[in-house]
Order: sequence, then C-alpha cells, then structure tokens
Amino acid sequence: MATNDPIHIIGGGLAGSEAAWQIAQSGLPVILHEMRPARMTEAHKSGGLAELVCSNSFRSDDAAANAVGLLHEEMRRAGSLIMTAADIHKLPAGGALAVDRDGFSAEVTERIRTHPLVTCERNEISGMPPEDWDSVIVATGPLTSPALSAAIQSLTGEDALAFFDAIAPIVHHETIDMDVCWRQSRYDKLGPAGTGADYINCPLSRDDYYAFIAALIAGEKTDFKEWESSTPYFEGCLPIEVMAERGPETLRFGPMKPVGLTNPHRAEPHYAVVQLRQDNALGTLWNMVGFQTKLKYGEQSRIFRTIPGLQKAEFARLGGLHRNTFLNSPKLLDPQLRLNAAPRLRFAGQVTGVEGYVESAAIGLLAGRFAAAERRGDAIPPPQPTTALGALLGHITGGHLSGEGEGHARSFQPMNVNFGLFPPAEPAPNPGGKRLKGQEKALARKRALTSRALRDIDAWLSPLALQQTA
Repeated sequence: MATNDPIHIIGGGLAGSEAAWQIAQSGLPVILHEMRPARMTEAHKSGGLAELVCSNSFRSDDAAANAVGLLHEEMRRAGSLIMTAADIHKLPAGGALAVDRDGFSAEVTERIRTHPLVTCERNEISGMPPEDWDSVIVATGPLTSPALSAAIQSLTGEDALAFFDAIAPIVHHETIDMDVCWRQSRYDKLGPAGTGADYINCPLSRDDYYAFIAALIAGEKTDFKEWESSTPYFEGCLPIEVMAERGPETLRFGPMKPVGLTNPHRAEPHYAVVQLRQDNALGTLWNMVGFQTKLKYGEQSRIFRTIPGLQKAEFARLGGLHRNTFLNSPKLLDPQLRLNAAPRLRFAGQVTGVEGYVESAAIGLLAGRFAAAERRGDAIPPPQPTTALGALLGHITGGHLSGEGEGHARSFQPMNVNFGLFPPAEPAPNPGGKRLKGQEKALARKRALTSRALRDIDAWLSPLALQQTA
C-alpha cells in the first residue's frame, strides 16, 4: 500500500467526518463519499456534513464525574473536529453541551471542504466498494442504504440487527407562553455556555399530568410495516408514549421529573415539568427534551398543546420515527474495527452499535487513526479500556462477550458510554480520614475513574501525536 493512495470513507455524518479529519491531519489523503443531497434519507433534511437529525445536545460536559463528559475531553485532547465545532457553536443548556445544529454542521462542512488533503465526493456507493479501494471506512450510520446493507450481509452471512429511533419536536419560541413557563436549569446548574437558566419549564398539576398520560396512551401512533413489527426500541431513546405505557409514574421519574425547579409564577408545587432546550443560536427554536415520539403528526400537535404554556405552540418540526440498523460487531469486527471477513473494510459510528452523537464520532476518530497508522505501516494498540474511548471500543469489539457461542453475540445492543463499561477504580484515601458514604463515595469513585482515564489517554496519545497539517 502506497502512502499516497487515498483512504476512502463512505458516509459524511459525525463518524465519517471525524475519521476523514483524523486521517487528513496525519498527513494522508482521504476521499469522503456522501450521497446527500442527491439521495436523501428519511431522517436528514440537508446535504450538510455531520447533520444532527435528532437532539442538538451532546449531553453532559462534566469531564470529572460523567462518562460522556470524559469522552468529550478525551476527544478534545485527540484533536477532534466534532468537538471543535461543538465548542464553537455551543448554546446554553445547563450542565450539558448543546449546539446550534445549523452552525455546527456548516462548521464541519467548511473545514472538511477546505482541508487540502480531503476530497469530498457527492455520490452514493450503492454496493460493495471497488476492489482497488484497499482501505475503506464505512460510516454510513443507522440509515445505511439498502444496497450497501445487502452487500454487507451477503459478505458476512449475518443479518444486521435493528432498532427504532425516535425524534423530538421543535417549537418556535415566540409561541411559548412565558406567563406560564419560566427559565431555569435544574438546581440552577451552570454548563459550557449556560447561565443557570437555560431551559424553559412548563409546569403540570397532578390533573394536568394524568390527563396528558392518558392522551399519550390513547393517541394514534405510526403503524409498523410487517417486517418492522419485531424490531426493538433502543432503551436510551424511547418514544414518550412507550414510556407512558410502562406505568403512569414513569415520566415523572424520567424527562418530566419535577425536581430542582421553582416556579416563580405560582406558589403551589408542580407535579411534573416539561423542559425545552434552546436549539439554535438565535434562540428562536426550542427542543422538547425527551419527547421523541411515534405519534402521528396531527396527534402530536393536539396532545402537546394540552401542556400548560404550549397551548398556542407552533412546531418547526414534529417528532418522527425511523428504523436504525447496526452490526453484530462483537462477532464481525476485530479490535481495529476491521471486518473479519474483509479486513480492507473498517466500520465506524452508529452502525457499529454505539448510541449517541459523541459516541459515533468517537468511533470515527478511532477508525481514522487506525486506518492512518495502517497506511503508514505502523501498528498502534487500541486505547486502554480504562479510558472512555477504550471502554466504548471494547464494548463493540468483544468486551461485551462473556463466553463462547452465538447466544452471547446475539444479545449485543447499542450502548452509550457509561462508567459500567470501565474497569473499577478505587478513590484515593480521604485526607481527613473520614470514611465516605453514599453520594460522596459515588462521586469519589467517578472522579477516580476520570482522573485515571485522562492519564491513560494522554499516555496513549503521546507517542501517536499526529503532525498537524492544517
């Protein structure tokens, strides 16, 4: 393999864009193939690279005590394009990192477009990549085209697993009644771009809440096609009406929990709260947090306008539902993200069985670095499983398996990064000699995990420092 031969990447989402950036920053040429806008998907709205099709939140940015915040920091230290663009276009969101989705996509698109070692070709790869492409990263996401899915299935002999993912509605700010609603983050928490008043809160009384639950359960839902009827939901992105069906109190302990908030308009305590998070830099669009749904459009407008403060709401986008697919990665991929049946192919992003924007980009980052090292004739190990990057990689390439046999691989499901994927770490002894209990002990354990992870990721990155070419 000549180092001047380009590495090909199929898919210009978060994972593909990150992989292209990592390869190009190492000084190697890359061709990024993106079929949009010539061929759109059922979830995308534009031809921009790294378009955010669901929430605009990258979730917690707390690198000291939260696994996804730790992943943010590890990626920043690795020169991540996705994290750079997110930090430039961040919005107020309490302790979370939320972004202006249009500005974020435009930033990624422009940086990829102007990089001297990246060629972006707007074409669909409608089957197995040509044989003379000796290094390919498939980052086609959960909406991989049917032709490419069929080619992969034919090659591997494995059926891709599948699950449904749901999208939350977005509301025009000017149509929210601020005489009923108020601005506040839970516990007044500050975040990357926040003030402690980063969410709009809609209060529900006990009667409001139970009437809303009844309406959700009775509302007309999107019908499944016959071949979709056995497809499971991903637990981290359940439609709100599915949560409601699990029990009338479920939502009060989920996205509608009433804790940490004080209504300045009324002394009476609220029984539940609907939160909206800013979705664009202008502050004109607000996302209904946790309100992904499969209700039909007419039902969404009718039912969501029963929420106090949203009686006159106008929706910039209503919720939706689409079928995602992912590989049986523990069986099909090696620790370098190569397909066992065809090692010239690597996979990255949600198609590998990670869930979440940042997790998808993280696997793109690793795939890009692995492919670049291989092209240069180097051999780099995966990051330590004590790091967020290594723990996530371990989950999808073998750490999930607890023994031999088909049954273990078949239980593989999409996963967000979380501390349950990390080897345990004991906190340092308390200097005062006081024995920690409860929340203090849990926080100390998390901080032990994150401090160890950052030491280990720095060690992994140090000998791999990429020559910055742009």
